[in-house]
Amino acid sequence: MKAFKKPESAELKKKLSAEQFAVTQKSATEPAFHNAYWDNHKPGLYVDIVSGEPLFSSLDKFESGTGWPSFTQPVKGAEVVEKKDSFFGMKRTEVRSKLADSHLGHVFDDGPADKGGLRYCINSASLKFIPVEEMDQAGYGQYLEPFVKTGLIKPSVHETAILAGGCFWGMEEILRKIPGVTKTTVGYSGGRTADPTYEDVCTGSTGHAESIQIEFDSTRLSYEQLLDYFFRMHDPTTLNRQHNDVGTQYRSAIFYTSEAQKKTAEAVKAKWEKSGKFNRPITTEVTAAGKFYPAEDYHQKYLVKHPGGYTCHVLRDM
Repeated sequence: MKAFKKPESAELKKKLSAEQFAVTQKSATEPAFHNAYWDNHKPGLYVDIVSGEPLFSSLDKFESGTGWPSFTQPVKGAEVVEKKDSFFGMKRTEVRSKLADSHLGHVFDDGPADKGGLRYCINSASLKFIPVEEMDQAGYGQYLEPFVKTGLIKPSVHETAILAGGCFWGMEEILRKIPGVTKTTVGYSGGRTADPTYEDVCTGSTGHAESIQIEFDSTRLSYEQLLDYFFRMHDPTTLNRQHNDVGTQYRSAIFYTSEAQKKTAEAVKAKWEKSGKFNRPITTEVTAAGKFYPAEDYHQKYLVKHPGGYTCHVLRDM
């Protein structure tokens, strides 16, 4: 959030709907009872539609009867700016986000007395809602503790997996979207050369495979489930090859990080071998993980940066 730079007005007009632009940039007010979140009862976090900065929590949301989302306070750690507003001949206190300077709404002193007495009356058009089960993956894991305490979500249990199955661009694009995956990093693993570059690995002489290091919440996604996705997204029957990409760097491999992962990997591989989904034997190697070397920055989230970029990976049906 600290590195956020507000886009120019022309760019914001492309990114936002007409109503979102009018509310956040021109201090307009959306219609009561005809907006996205006034009646939203799902647990989660409300962030600035422009910058993504955290603003309000569903735990502080209440029914005010006004037709707009109402909160007793901003989320802990959020920085909202209050300004005096005398438009329309009324003395009110406007609320704006700090990083993006988005107009959010107003704060009044007629909220629940047992919760501080304030009512933050906020436009839905200023907000984006992040459901609690998606907060970790979306980068808001630090705000989960209150939801854990209330029993709305289990405490996260983070595990790491390292997988290889051809060009890491396409694999990462699928893996990063899987519910329960919290972070993906593309890189090199399974070889001999220390601190390899992409050019080194492309020679096929380093022993490394293009790999993905996956951090996942095992309370939401088990290692077995993750491996099922793995076998669905590439062809594990072509030795040292994935479609047009040929060489040991494109081999299919599961680099296990514990004995438990090893047993699971072998069991899942055997299950897929017997499934009848493939016409040839599975060549995926199951081997202990060595050091993982992150790839150069331009490879990370490559297909996010270049949506039309090369990929040979698709997620097949089970």
